[in-house]
Amino acid sequence: MTLKLGRRALIATAVAAVGFATPALADGHKVMDSIHFLIPGGAGGGWDGTARGTGEALTGAGLVGTASYENMSGGGGGKAIGFLIENADSNHGTLMVNSTPIVIRSLTGVFPHNFRDLTLVSGTIGDYAAIVVGKDSPINSMDDLLAAYDADPSATAIGGGSVPGGMDHLVAAMVMEAAGKDALGVKYIPYDAGGKAMAALLSGEIAALSTGFSEAVDLANAGEVKIIGVTAEERVDAAPDAMTMKEQGIDTTFVNWRGFFGAPGLPEDKLAMYQDAIAKMYDTPEWEEVRARNGWVNIHNSGDDFKAFLEAQETVIGDLMKKLGFL
Repeated sequence: MTLKLGRRALIATAVAAVGFATPALADGHKVMDSIHFLIPGGAGGGWDGTARGTGEALTGAGLVGTASYENMSGGGGGKAIGFLIENADSNHGTLMVNSTPIVIRSLTGVFPHNFRDLTLVSGTIGDYAAIVVGKDSPINSMDDLLAAYDADPSATAIGGGSVPGGMDHLVAAMVMEAAGKDALGVKYIPYDAGGKAMAALLSGEIAALSTGFSEAVDLANAGEVKIIGVTAEERVDAAPDAMTMKEQGIDTTFVNWRGFFGAPGLPEDKLAMYQDAIAKMYDTPEWEEVRARNGWVNIHNSGDDFKAFLEAQETVIGDLMKKLGFL
């Protein structure tokens, strides 16, 4: 099964309070004085890494003076979304990071809002999904994981940093179905954000972890985990030894967009400043360093293009989730 979500996708980076400025430098290079990222999950997850990586690039390149970050976990990301919407009048300078889960969780009713309730700012990056195991696990490939599952499904739990029926669960189900297994028979254990899920993997609480590729890269490069499958079409430079699912006979691909959202009613001039900063970021060496380090894919869209992409993804994911029994 193949789910292609984004040649034009986005980075989920959330901004909570922003100081805007008139051009501060003689050449007009700096777009704004400060930016505050609102992150709807805990430390160590994909949203957290995306926000901090984007802030690092924006400030390092001089496009933004300073960046700050706020983690607001709860409700599968719904707490931060609700905060942004319910306090819209006082949060017109706020951008929130999000990604594919805002589509999935609104479809499943985890929270009552959807992307239409927010100001769509810009898509920035995509992140492949990965299945990883602990460094000491006897599992070294997807074939090994499938063999363990066949031997004892209940003892071969796969964890993730999202709720049941959420993105990590959906990816695990897609992979197992593409491998010829019963997708709904997979024992999935949810954790609040990727950092806690990774801790569960390292402690042996779960046999494997479904997660974002960028979240797994640093630990894999440090020898803490083994990446046994990536949902990319081809191997990714950030972890060239990690095999794709397709290489292992599992015909599935997936890329998770990440992007920025503002509060309802975000003034047009502020929206334009955010979009300008993000667009200019792509041409900087600071961004390329962050992007390459995390194995992200540049998939940029703004405004109406962003809306069209999200509406198309909503249809694709909704159909897939019905097929798998999640809706």
